[in-house]
Amino acid sequence: MLTPDELLRYQRQIMIRGFGPEGQEKLKKARVFIAGAGGLGSPAALYLAAAGVGTLRIVDLDTVDLSNLNRQILHWTSDVGKNKIDSANQKLHQLNPEIQIETLKEKITVDNVESLISGYDAVVDAMDNLSTRYLLNQTALKNKIPLFHGAVSGFEGRAMTVLPGHSACLMCLYHGIAISAKTPVMGATPGVIACIQATEVIKYLTGLGHLLTDRFLVYDGLEMRFTEIKVTRDPSCNHCGT
Repeated sequence: MLTPDELLRYQRQIMIRGFGPEGQEKLKKARVFIAGAGGLGSPAALYLAAAGVGTLRIVDLDTVDLSNLNRQILHWTSDVGKNKIDSANQKLHQLNPEIQIETLKEKITVDNVESLISGYDAVVDAMDNLSTRYLLNQTALKNKIPLFHGAVSGFEGRAMTVLPGHSACLMCLYHGIAISAKTPVMGATPGVIACIQATEVIKYLTGLGHLLTDRFLVYDGLEMRFTEIKVTRDPSCNHCGT
């Protein structure tokens, strides 16, 4: 049941055709896991909190560095040296005190990934390395939890939604490629991609629209162009294949 304050807070999205109070109730009951509180995790968490997703769990091991501040919008100059999860928790509670925010200072590993995402309705991939992304992909598939992938480099960003049992996964897309080098990032780029991820999560939770499944969306900020690439599920994929 939505409170009078919630009806007012979320009024503009409740007005959307097909959304209504029922859609807002679905968001209120939802639990979303966000892997990372950096360039992608910050805006994704911000918009999911603003939309009224009932529970957010954010996991990040790092502290705030001055070099983060061109893109990691949950962290401000006064937060340099603080744990990213503490900085994120503070800002998100100020934005929306009506939701539950769980923050954990941990590294996502083979040993803890299952317990971290268990019981959640969606996983937002806001990581900066492919090895952890593959781990999230495999675990989300195993637990039948949708994964919302995003990645950025310079003025370019990428996004895809993985629906277990129904669509291609990250391994189908990247075929096990692993790149660990530090990448350049224009600050607005993760903002664009994280907004796409947050939109996909909200669509999935409310049952609205068509998801970005079997479609790899590439954003080119320099040319201001979006390109869509069809991705086919690989029957021999060692994550989602048969």
